[in-house]
Amino acid sequence: MTPAAVPSRPPRDLRLDVLRGWMQVSIFVSHVVGTWLAWGIHAAWGLSDSSEMFILLSGMTLGSVFALKAAKAGPMVAQKDLLGRALRLYRTHLLVFFMFAAMVLLAEILFQVPDAVERFGWHYLVEHPFRAVGLAFTGLFQPDFMGTLPVFVVGMLLLGPFLMLVARWGIWALVPSFAVYAAVNLGWIATPGLGDTLIAFDPLAWQFLYLLGGWLGWRALHGMPLPHSPVLTGLAAAVVVLGFGVRLVQHDFVAGPDWVIMLFEHKDVLAPPRLLHALALAWLVAMLVPRRADWMEGLAGRALATIGRHSLRVFCTGLFLAWMISRAMEAAPEQAQLIGLLLILPGIAALWTVGLFSERAKGGAVARA
Repeated sequence: MTPAAVPSRPPRDLRLDVLRGWMQVSIFVSHVVGTWLAWGIHAAWGLSDSSEMFILLSGMTLGSVFALKAAKAGPMVAQKDLLGRALRLYRTHLLVFFMFAAMVLLAEILFQVPDAVERFGWHYLVEHPFRAVGLAFTGLFQPDFMGTLPVFVVGMLLLGPFLMLVARWGIWALVPSFAVYAAVNLGWIATPGLGDTLIAFDPLAWQFLYLLGGWLGWRALHGMPLPHSPVLTGLAAAVVVLGFGVRLVQHDFVAGPDWVIMLFEHKDVLAPPRLLHALALAWLVAMLVPRRADWMEGLAGRALATIGRHSLRVFCTGLFLAWMISRAMEAAPEQAQLIGLLLILPGIAALWTVGLFSERAKGGAVARA
């Protein structure tokens, strides 16, 4: 599988930017507790949600980036680049962690949000502040919303050594990763949560999806994309339709057995039904959605693409906005849906604004360089 020549950088896939943007909007809406707008995102109608897609796409993107840098400058240079990215993301996680802690504490002290510290998992910080600060640096102290970025950091740290094995062993390099994933789902091992919190995304399980994405990105850069297969497309469509049917049962739109509800459980360990559904959905998007389409050039498409190109800043901003909107809805339950509608739509516009300013800042930095 070793390429004969240095691969060229592929053109930017507008489709991926738009998809990332849609997923950021979906994540933002899903984080607003109780809003009816959540019925409009794809997570309401399938077994998986945007979390799985983002992990897979992140692995794919950085897998191709690593492969390109390794081919041009050597694997050690590529590994150094990945470590730098992981460090920057780790710093971002710590910044978001302490800013979010300050927001929750102020919400309870100044705005009398009832039991905010206790309800959202920050009581350990109040009771044992010095110990909690130390635990925060491990990434395993995870109050509400604080469990997402650490799993990306772990994925980045594993990706470089994994892709070096891929260069030697091909797809067989995924076997150890899958074995660890299987062990987590069988209950043999687990990542412990610290500070009286639970792990939102067990990195021992989610690393498999991240590395699978890395393998796909590595293949694509070396001119080995997955082949078109009508059989696989049909199977993927069947899985997605099944997930839709299960959701109908869960929402009591149709009658069905009680066991189907279990298919939605155990997101923390990326339960096999969720993994299968996420891969099926990704396959259908890859096969059926064109790289460019007229609607992607319209206002909505351009806005989503801008959001998608700056996913990290948008995601972090969305966490704070979603939490504050949820508290505003909670404070006035009789008008909660109206408040949510009046705040979520401007919130989406705010995410777009963050993307626009990030794009402008990036363009200015490039021009200055």
